[in-house]
Amino acid sequence: MRLLKTNLSFLSLLRYLPLLMCMPLLLLLMQLPFITNAQQEVASINAKVITADSIKVGAQRTELYFPLLRGKNVAVVVNHTALIGKTNLVDSLVNAGITVKKIFCPEHGFRGTADAGESIKNTIDVKTGLPVISLYGKYYKPKASDLKGIDIVIYDIQDVGVRFYTYISTMTYVMEACAENNIEFLVLDRPNPNGYYVDGAVLEKENSSFVGLHPVPIVYGMTVAEYASMVNGEGWLKNGVKCKLKYIPVNNYNHTYYYVLPVPPSPNLPNMNSVYLYPSLGLFEGTVISVGRGTNFPFQVIGHPDLKNDNFSFTPESKPGSTNPLFLGVKCNGYNLNNFANFYIKNLRQIYLFWLTTTYKDVPDKANFFNSYFDRLAGTGKLRQQIISGTSEDDIRKSWQNDIDKFKKIRKKYLLYPDFE
Repeated sequence: MRLLKTNLSFLSLLRYLPLLMCMPLLLLLMQLPFITNAQQEVASINAKVITADSIKVGAQRTELYFPLLRGKNVAVVVNHTALIGKTNLVDSLVNAGITVKKIFCPEHGFRGTADAGESIKNTIDVKTGLPVISLYGKYYKPKASDLKGIDIVIYDIQDVGVRFYTYISTMTYVMEACAENNIEFLVLDRPNPNGYYVDGAVLEKENSSFVGLHPVPIVYGMTVAEYASMVNGEGWLKNGVKCKLKYIPVNNYNHTYYYVLPVPPSPNLPNMNSVYLYPSLGLFEGTVISVGRGTNFPFQVIGHPDLKNDNFSFTPESKPGSTNPLFLGVKCNGYNLNNFANFYIKNLRQIYLFWLTTTYKDVPDKANFFNSYFDRLAGTGKLRQQIISGTSEDDIRKSWQNDIDKFKKIRKKYLLYPDFE
């Protein structure tokens, strides 16, 4: 909460009055030790919190899809999150006598340990002897030769519901390849831990890239099966091709729930606080501000050597999943947002721009604050210009609203679960 101690106008303080009224609770939370258990992290949220024990994800509902796989050559798009209980989907399929021919893996690799943006090489899975083909190396989309002899492709990766989290881009390219090669595509659905709201600028076509392929907001409020249905139904695959899409839904889930992930989805989202803060802090990857890569609390802190705040600091180190982080070995002054995360999620349920606009004002070298990556993350060049010109957060948010409303009408057509509205 130290960030809220920065200078704010009286009107700005009025806007955050509900937050200030809860200050005694927040001050109490600040006295607690660093939270590492996922259930403890969300225990203070006054909403229905569900865990993997409360639902059945698509992968667990084997009675619904194992019969679809018998006698077929199967490929899978998975990583370390593709679990049935504590067993990886690949191992479960092989143990069930299903013919798995190959594994496709996304960013961070099959075991989920590679750095963000690190090129992944093809390899052989030591446990099963299956070939592992990277979709985050020389190419993002399976080649026709990769799919030769394959009857059906299964997609099972835990998403976090943010447009620039690249697993949905991988899914799109695999869907496209399956459509072009007349191969079935089966999504084993999982809950979206940020699936209880929609917010952020809708991506403009000129900013399309692997960190954003479709005209959706930063937070789109859909599971991967819902998202795949939308991509297919709206004709967003290349040349408007249609995929032979099937899905196995999650049992006992809806979009009002706060879902606690059973395992970290990637190396730099190690706990639920990081997952909840990611939609807001991910935009900092397009700036000179560190988001704590190379620390024990990535996407829970922000900092820079030139920020004038002596209340909190961190020094990035080389760590697994972040071997060469921004400001390696350099002390960064900034803000620890862990104690704010739960309150922020419960009460604001939106992308929080205050940290971005404030650090822009505080960093001396404003000319180099943004890098070329920012517009692709934001999905628009307008946000960068709005921050530079000092546009208020309210006005920035208003500039998103028409596009968000249009998107929500599209989104509604493809929802599989009760919604939050």
